[in-house]
Amino acid sequence: MKVILGGLGRGFTAACILFFSSGCVHNNSGNDGQLQSYPAPLIEAAWIRNGEPVMYEGKQWFPVKDVEHLKDSEVYQVGEHRGVQIFVDKIDIKPYDRIYTKFAKNKYRYFERPRND
Repeated sequence: MKVILGGLGRGFTAACILFFSSGCVHNNSGNDGQLQSYPAPLIEAAWIRNGEPVMYEGKQWFPVKDVEHLKDSEVYQVGEHRGVQIFVDKIDIKPYDRIYTKFAKNKYRYFERPRND
């Protein structure tokens, strides 16, 4: 396809091509269209499997023999204990009913506080 520019020259043509093609290039360092993702451990920490508590905000939370299926976009990280990330459900508010550790893809073990605490 031949474009006749009537004396404007190659410089103008190159500038137009550069201008219009640069609109296709998107250089944004943000998280456009990407969901939050947390790494899953290959093996759950031994201290969790042994039933040891998590210390969070100065209180002990004990693991429950159950796992919840949550997407990474449904939780956020609030801390870490013994090298394991601690999460809460995004819709939960303080004081939290449960805290979580990631067990596998979309699987989170939850921890609860004793009822009398």
